[in-house]
Amino acid sequence: MPAYLDTIIAAHRALAADDRRDPDELMAQAGLLPEPRPFTPALAAAGSPNRLAVISEIKRRSPSKGDLDPDLDPASVAKEYEAGGAACLSILTDREFFGGSTQDLEAARAACSLPVLRKDFTVSVADVCDARLMGADAVLLIVTALSNQELSAFLAAAAQLSMAALVEVHDGAELGQAIDAGATLIGVNQRDLHTFEVDPGLAVSLRSTFPSGVVSVAESGIRGVDDAARLAAAGYDAVLVGETLVRSGDRRAAVAELVGAHS
Repeated sequence: MPAYLDTIIAAHRALAADDRRDPDELMAQAGLLPEPRPFTPALAAAGSPNRLAVISEIKRRSPSKGDLDPDLDPASVAKEYEAGGAACLSILTDREFFGGSTQDLEAARAACSLPVLRKDFTVSVADVCDARLMGADAVLLIVTALSNQELSAFLAAAAQLSMAALVEVHDGAELGQAIDAGATLIGVNQRDLHTFEVDPGLAVSLRSTFPSGVVSVAESGIRGVDDAARLAAAGYDAVLVGETLVRSGDRRAAVAELVGAHS
């Protein structure tokens, strides 16, 4: 199977190695911006026994599925998601592999009032700063792509900028690493990022090992209300859904259906 993650991370680390900007200067610039929109509290506020918090994703393409909607208008999609009851947005900004851009994030965030996650491959403190500088309220940290030292450093940088950090794990060992690093917002990605195969039972199997006080998010392989209800029943606070919503003929209704999913 293609080693998607290895290729993507290698490309991002090469870009980071060529980045000559001063991280301290970037932190100072990012720190001058207005406070981010509260991402994690938005998930906590939206979730309830009868309501599932939904992070709705704007994604033009993926390495495994190819084009999803390459010509989508991020502002219009953001408005549809917000109207459907989404708690937060996730915006792909990787151009080479996902067809995204900084402009997609900026346009989507400007079109709505929802907190926004920059969905990208964070490999440096500069990436954390860039997320804030483009307007993101949260940053993605993928445990399998980072050393423990990097994970801790990037969590600290996000906290310094008052940003949320969605720490993504793919198995029990990575969940332990995320907890040890002090993550308070953890996502279980059911997609193996090396092969892009989905294990639809992974999130349910890991949920019981989450400590109290951690906001839990299930990611990938969520095709509709039945999947969402199963994850809600397992105790997840939120789901992050991309392909299903992007390809939906009625995105507002598709989000609303997921929001209404409960055990």
